[in-house]
Amino acid sequence: MKPCALVPIYDHGATLARVLDGLASSGLPVLLVDDGSGAETVRAIEQAKARHPQVTSIRHARNLGRGAALRTGYRAAAERGFTHALQLDADAQHDPADAPRFLEAAAADPEALVCGRPIFDESVVRARLFGRQLSRVWVWIETASFAIADPLCGYRCMPLRATLDVLETESCGDHMEFDSEIAVRLVWRGVPVVNVPTHVRYYADGISHFDMWRDNVRISKMHARLFALSLAQRLRFAGGRRAGAAS
Repeated sequence: MKPCALVPIYDHGATLARVLDGLASSGLPVLLVDDGSGAETVRAIEQAKARHPQVTSIRHARNLGRGAALRTGYRAAAERGFTHALQLDADAQHDPADAPRFLEAAAADPEALVCGRPIFDESVVRARLFGRQLSRVWVWIETASFAIADPLCGYRCMPLRATLDVLETESCGDHMEFDSEIAVRLVWRGVPVVNVPTHVRYYADGISHFDMWRDNVRISKMHARLFALSLAQRLRFAGGRRAGAAS
């Protein structure tokens, strides 16, 4: 097992130092994927690299979306010889102090997808809790299991070989729908899931790139597609069982 930290970033230069300072004690190499950020964040990235020699970065010339940034990061991490990517956000909502717990879970089961199970405090936006619960229900239906505790939590440790196998054959979304879709598709391929409790905090001055209209439409379309695929799989399985019983 050879892990790295993977941090997608888009105009979160103000919180980047806090995240990287928190990760420093883990000793992990850090790969930043700059998804077309503006000049202020570009400067913050260069300053961070000067302070933390373990940090390297890749830049998209324009903003392509969260899913696209993560795909770039997974492939770059694998090309550098890493087996796992500890993924967390650049907005400081995720606690870098929890990184060892994710890595311990991954070391205990290197084939597993290690997902964060958020523990929210009073800062959480109540409307987001409803959306998260709705996504949980859809994912539980699509996977016919409760394996994934929270499909929207971006704090997770990705087994890169299995992840890249999915990305080679499936077209996952480019935006906020990506986290849920890649988790469901990994479960469909038999990848086990370990859920690690982790504190998540929303900051009053935090920058969110979640577009309430466009991203909710994308997520809804993704779940409709995955539900149709899961239903088709179950119907084929049931048909095969009936055919086998008849013979």
